[in-house]
Amino acid sequence: MMEEEEFELAEDLEAILHLTPEVQLAIEQVFPSQDPLDRADFNAVEYINTLFPTEQSLANIDDVVNKIRLKIRRLDDNIRTVVRGQTNVGQDGRQALEEAQIAIQQLFGKIKDIKDKAEKSEQMVKEITRDIKQLDHAKRHLTTSITTLNHLHMLAGGVDSLEAMTRKRQYGEVANLLQGVVNVLEHFHKYMGIPQIRQLSERVKAAQSELGTQILADFEEAFPSQGSKVAWLDKIDRRYAWIKRQLVDYEEKYGRMFPEEWCMTERIAVEFCHITKVELAKVMRTRAKEIEVKLLLFAIQRTTNFEGLLAKRFTGCTLTDQKRPESPLDPTNPFLEDEPGEDVGTEKDEDLTKPRKPKAPDNPFHGIVSKCFEPHLYVYIESQDKNLGELIDRFVADFRVQGPPKAGTDEGGAVLPSCADLFVYYKKCMVQCSQLSTGEPMIALTTVFQKFLREYAWKILSGNLPKSSSNSGGLTITSLLKEKEGSEAAKFTVDELCLICSILSTAEYCLATTQQLEEKLKEKVDKVLMERINLTGEMDTFST
Repeated sequence: MMEEEEFELAEDLEAILHLTPEVQLAIEQVFPSQDPLDRADFNAVEYINTLFPTEQSLANIDDVVNKIRLKIRRLDDNIRTVVRGQTNVGQDGRQALEEAQIAIQQLFGKIKDIKDKAEKSEQMVKEITRDIKQLDHAKRHLTTSITTLNHLHMLAGGVDSLEAMTRKRQYGEVANLLQGVVNVLEHFHKYMGIPQIRQLSERVKAAQSELGTQILADFEEAFPSQGSKVAWLDKIDRRYAWIKRQLVDYEEKYGRMFPEEWCMTERIAVEFCHITKVELAKVMRTRAKEIEVKLLLFAIQRTTNFEGLLAKRFTGCTLTDQKRPESPLDPTNPFLEDEPGEDVGTEKDEDLTKPRKPKAPDNPFHGIVSKCFEPHLYVYIESQDKNLGELIDRFVADFRVQGPPKAGTDEGGAVLPSCADLFVYYKKCMVQCSQLSTGEPMIALTTVFQKFLREYAWKILSGNLPKSSSNSGGLTITSLLKEKEGSEAAKFTVDELCLICSILSTAEYCLATTQQLEEKLKEKVDKVLMERINLTGEMDTFST
């Protein structure tokens, strides 16, 4: 009966102590053990068979049973100790909880006291800070008030002194005082609603206006305007001499009255140039029929010299609308090189047309006066047309008088000297005209050049080819190159052959030099007019 009860109890315990695999695994990891009794899959039969594998081993069964009972009693003691310990832990826990609650209440009370004290301290700090801020505001307002009162005192005294000095015309003292009064007045812009401040501001403005009017009146009195008479071009030297004297006199007497950065001397000179340009344009329109080449070149030369003088003396900083001329391109061949000091004029008046030095490319005053002569440069162009016509006629007459180059001499077969003379004259005309204008007058001069290049080709070259007996109308290059047989072949003397060679050499020289002339003309003229210069027709004439 007891065995059955023990068996049932064992089954009940096994059912109660059955644990999930996860819990069993956790227990094995926390409490590792090699005892078979601790294994989850413990089998009592296998365990007994392990203890008593044979019948002989049953002899010590009593010892084994005693060991197991001893182990059971130890386990019971351990369980009992743990159970009792757990009972004491519950009591200790409740006591510790009560002590903790009491400590928390005490801590809460202390925290509340600290918070109350902190609030009182914060309130005290706010009151102290408020008092400090009030003191700071009071100090700032007091400082501002004192500063404003000082400025007001300075402003009131300065306005009185300014009015007194203005009446006494003490301009040197007024210059320093006025700037100070204006600076002080800037501090009172936000106080203009106060009648007294507004009144002082109006007094300053009135003093400035009165001072400006008074100074202008004094200057007008110091510089009396003389009645200006428009003189003719032959008196243009007197214009420039007068302004040079006036500028020197101004700098000596009044130069220190104005700030140097105002450039007053340059402004006076520029204003003189503008007035002179307008007045000269008027008088030349009125007396256009009286303008001669000699007089025109004289006026232009003196004017450009004066413009060069201005460039040496001033920087041109006041010429806001004045365009600086562009730097000319470098020459590319000997024909294109400008010789300094070289100029040309009418044959009868070489002293008047002797050129000035080429203008500096960075002269800001170039054309400030001389631009007014450009509409009248047709007189110069017409003169050059006439001179070139006379030059061609002289070449024809000289050729007839001197005759063709003779064979056996140095001139035989060489370039005709008249060709070099023509292009030298062309070069001089081009240089001089480019100094006068780089606009339409250069186009007009180019047209004149084209005209007399063609005349030179016809009158000097083609017109002087020798005539053969079979061609009474005169020899042409085309007929010369045709092969003829027998009696039809043209027969020429040695001198005639020498002349033909000279004309061919001259035509070749003219062809190359005309091409160089075209390039130089394009360099001298304004860029917008370059396409209008074309000497292809003349080059074709010499090539033919």
